[in-house]
Amino acid sequence: MVMRSYKKTCNPNARILRFKKAVGYKPCKKLTRGKVSGSGRNNRGVITSRHRGGAHKRLYREINFRRDKLNIFGRVASVEYDPNRNTPICLVNYVDGDKRYILYARGMEIGNVILSSNDASVSTGNALPLTKMPSGTIIHNIELKSGKGGQLVRAAGTGAKVVAKEGQLATLRLPSGEIRLIPQNCLASVGRIGNVDIIREGLVKAGSRRWLGDRPRVRGSAMNPVDHPHGGGEGRTSIGRKKPLTPWGHVTLGKRIRGKKCINPLILRRRKGS
Repeated sequence: MVMRSYKKTCNPNARILRFKKAVGYKPCKKLTRGKVSGSGRNNRGVITSRHRGGAHKRLYREINFRRDKLNIFGRVASVEYDPNRNTPICLVNYVDGDKRYILYARGMEIGNVILSSNDASVSTGNALPLTKMPSGTIIHNIELKSGKGGQLVRAAGTGAKVVAKEGQLATLRLPSGEIRLIPQNCLASVGRIGNVDIIREGLVKAGSRRWLGDRPRVRGSAMNPVDHPHGGGEGRTSIGRKKPLTPWGHVTLGKRIRGKKCINPLILRRRKGS
């Protein structure tokens, strides 16, 4: 990916990624469908999720998270932009005539041959069970339950590491720092998700946020007391509380909200702050 910067007269932090590989391709019609935006409203049109709405209209690309085309070779036909996620996607043409979208892994090129199999080689883009993964392998799109499809490590620039394997479980270090056990019969894809420079991206203007579906946020201290616990006072004053509160009066910014009942024996070390 190439980063595009703007002149000093604009936002100095404005940088936008340019998808050179993903230019000039229209989405595969058989693998796309309409996407209805809820805009944070329920069936009565009442706002239930604040700060959401007004996003650009999009088509949803159906991604093959299951990687269920087993023992069938496929060739990467294109690398395309997907407005529904922060990483590009790859259109794969299989030898049996089928087409599927998969997540783009860093280093994949148009023309690469990929395979999803128990006997596949440990190369970028291939999908194979954790039993076949040597220790130290960087993987993504990891299943939590065999056959359910990848649920972990699907964001841009992320990758998990196989730390150890013992018995029927494999120990993985996730991008969040969490160390957990995964059944070894679960599938995972080799490599790190592409678009690593996403953390350097800075939006040009407020309208860019509206295109993404974010509505403006108002500080609680700028509201009236009837609207927020931080509101009220003359001029710029402190929040007047020992700890910051949510609009509904719950302690926030640092309070751990995960209860003791959420203990998972498969998680060896939780991520920081949970």
